[in-house]
Amino acid sequence: MKKLLQMVAVTSTAIGLCSIGLPAQAGVPVEQKIATVDLQQVFEKYYKTVRSTAALKQEAADMQKERQSMADDAKKQETEWQKLLEKSDDQALSAEERAKSKTAAAEKLNEVKTAEQYIQKYDSISGAKLREKERQRRDDIVKEIRAVLDADAKAGGYTLVLDVSGESANMAPVVLYSKGVNDLTESLIKELNAGAPAAPVDAK
Repeated sequence: MKKLLQMVAVTSTAIGLCSIGLPAQAGVPVEQKIATVDLQQVFEKYYKTVRSTAALKQEAADMQKERQSMADDAKKQETEWQKLLEKSDDQALSAEERAKSKTAAAEKLNEVKTAEQYIQKYDSISGAKLREKERQRRDDIVKEIRAVLDADAKAGGYTLVLDVSGESANMAPVVLYSKGVNDLTESLIKELNAGAPAAPVDAK
């Protein structure tokens, strides 16, 4: 899931998810109140992420099932083509029968090629569609998380919130050290999941 969050995590070397800087007077330093949050952990534990991941897996499974059905049909057509091809070479049959089989084999081969092309096209379109849906859902969830975090940070009087799960362009951690003071991760997870619907009794 870390890769899914890199679009958010690497936008800067110190990600300010919310900034409510206090107005500085000339020559008077502004006291900074900084908090941290593990955005990756929040994202993964948010019930909407869990629910979205399960839904995407089901959609992927449905697509695979449909693809398998097409592959089975293509295999069946290929088997029929092989039989027609063998029949066209069967010297026990009349020349006319062999000619008919040869023509039918050529037609069946075109059907096999068409079926294979359709499967390739299906793979391309369905894969792109699923990736786009995954990206959109991820972006929507991150947007919701940031909205709640922004409100909490303002209420707590923080001037900056750093994502400790963020990585820089060279894949190194953005936040190299933190005492863990003013960490909002657990409270944010609890707040986000407060409205989670009750799971069915038979839920797996």
